[in-house]
Amino acid sequence: MKKRIVSDINLREDRLPPGQRWISAPIVYDIVDDIPDWDMSSYRFKVWGEVEEPLELTYEELLSLPSVELVADFHCVTRWSVKEILWEGVQTLEILKRVKPKDSARFVLVHCLEGYTTNLPLEYLYEEDTILAYKMMGQVIPKRHGYPLRLVVPKLYAWKSAKYVWGLEILKEDVPGFWEQRGYHMRGDPWKEERYW
Repeated sequence: MKKRIVSDINLREDRLPPGQRWISAPIVYDIVDDIPDWDMSSYRFKVWGEVEEPLELTYEELLSLPSVELVADFHCVTRWSVKEILWEGVQTLEILKRVKPKDSARFVLVHCLEGYTTNLPLEYLYEEDTILAYKMMGQVIPKRHGYPLRLVVPKLYAWKSAKYVWGLEILKEDVPGFWEQRGYHMRGDPWKEERYW
């Protein structure tokens, strides 16, 4: 049986961040109208930048890595939250062990297949409850929810939990991603209401 992690955000006394309301299922947002069927024969997950050992994996190789189940609440910057979504995937901590970030590594820019990017401090990838998810609620993650791979970062607003992930670029300096260039907060902590600049 896989190790199951319950995110510590689910156990907070202030479990629902300020300005949020509970709804029953996540609402889907995308930066493009149509999500194509990805060519998984050519898909590669890559990690590069400020690392000792850059990584490139096929989807099958990624699926063969040690995996966990994660139960985590999900908080969208548009003021809705969903309780206890079940994800399955590879802890980003496992990926970091393999690539060995350099002392200069401070941030990550997440790259996605449809052109989306988002940035976050590297420290969040060391959290036990940050994973690269390929299953949601016990099934292969649906396309509109991020297939083939979704970064799930429960401690930050959901726009940081990027969909259709193909790469993690490890950086010395913080670089704004798609929404951050358009006025969204560079970090996005729901309990501090870090929504916009």
